[in-house]
Amino acid sequence: MTTTLYIVVPCYNEQEVLPETAARLGGKLEALQASGKISPESRVLFVDDGSADSTWELIAGLHRADKRFSGLKLSRNKGHQNALLAGLMAAREKADVCISMDADLQDDINAVDEMLAKHAGGCDIVYGVRSGRKADTAFKRGTAQGYYKLLAALGVNIVYNHADYRLMSRRALEGLAGFREANLFLRGIVPLIGYKTATVEYSRGERFAGESKYPLRKMLSFALDGVTSFSVRPIRLITAAGFLIFLISLAFLAWTLFQKLFGYTAAGWSTLMGSIWLLGGLQLLALGVIGEYVGKIYYETKARPKYLVEELLDES
Repeated sequence: MTTTLYIVVPCYNEQEVLPETAARLGGKLEALQASGKISPESRVLFVDDGSADSTWELIAGLHRADKRFSGLKLSRNKGHQNALLAGLMAAREKADVCISMDADLQDDINAVDEMLAKHAGGCDIVYGVRSGRKADTAFKRGTAQGYYKLLAALGVNIVYNHADYRLMSRRALEGLAGFREANLFLRGIVPLIGYKTATVEYSRGERFAGESKYPLRKMLSFALDGVTSFSVRPIRLITAAGFLIFLISLAFLAWTLFQKLFGYTAAGWSTLMGSIWLLGGLQLLALGVIGEYVGKIYYETKARPKYLVEELLDES
C-alpha cells in the first residue's frame, strides 16, 4: 500500500512566489508518484493566513485546474505557526504523512525523498536540518546560533538548525493535536511528542521572490515566545536575583547601622538607604515567587481558538 502524502505550505502574501512554488511541488508529486513512493491521493495543501494580496485567488485557481492542489483559508491572519497547525490538522485524517515547508522555496524540496525513506524505515518524525549558514549575514548567523544555544541552556528540547521543514506521520499528528496551548512554538512542541525520529540535512537556498515575512521585530517576538512557552527559568532567575539582592541589602543595612553608630553619616541617610535596598530586594523576591506560579497558570489557562477556517478546497 502506497503512502498518501500531504505537503502543507503556509502562505501569507505570497502571490509573487506561489506560481513557481506550485509548479515545483507539482513536479515533485509527479516524480514521487511515478516512482511508486506516494499514492495518487497525495496533495499539496496551501494555507492562506489571511493574505491581503491575491494569494487565495491563486490557490483557488490552482485547485480548479488541478485537484492535487488543495486550499485552506483562515478567517484572518493568525501567524505562521497557527496557519501551519491549521494545515496539519486539516490533513491528518486524509494523509499517512505530512511534510510542512515554507512557500518561499528556500527549503530544498529534494530532501522530501530522503524524508519519505526515513519514514519508510520506521520514523514518525523527520526533521529537516540546515547543513550550514554560509548564506546568512554574520548578524543573522550569530543571533540564530546564539538563540538555539540559549534555548538549550534554558532547558528547551529543540533540534539545532531546524525550522519548520519536517515530516510527521499520522500518529505524530494525533499526538500534536493533544497539545492545547494557543501560544504556539512548534519547534519546541514537536520534540515533546516522542516516537522515533531522524534528521535530514539540506542546503537552504535564497528566497525565490517576494519579501521575508519575518522582519527583525517578528523574529524577536517569535524568539521570546520560544523562551516563555517552554521554560520558567527566566522567572527563577528573577527569584534568584531577588534573593541575592535581599542578602546584599541585609549586609548593606548592617553597614549603614555601623556608620550610624559611629557617626560617620548624616542623620536619616542610614534609614533611607537601608529601606530602599531592603524593600527593593523584598519586592523582587516577591515578584519572582508570584511569577513562578503565574508562569504555570499562564501555560494552562489560555483557551482562545488558535484559528478559524473560512473555506476548505480539498476533493480528495
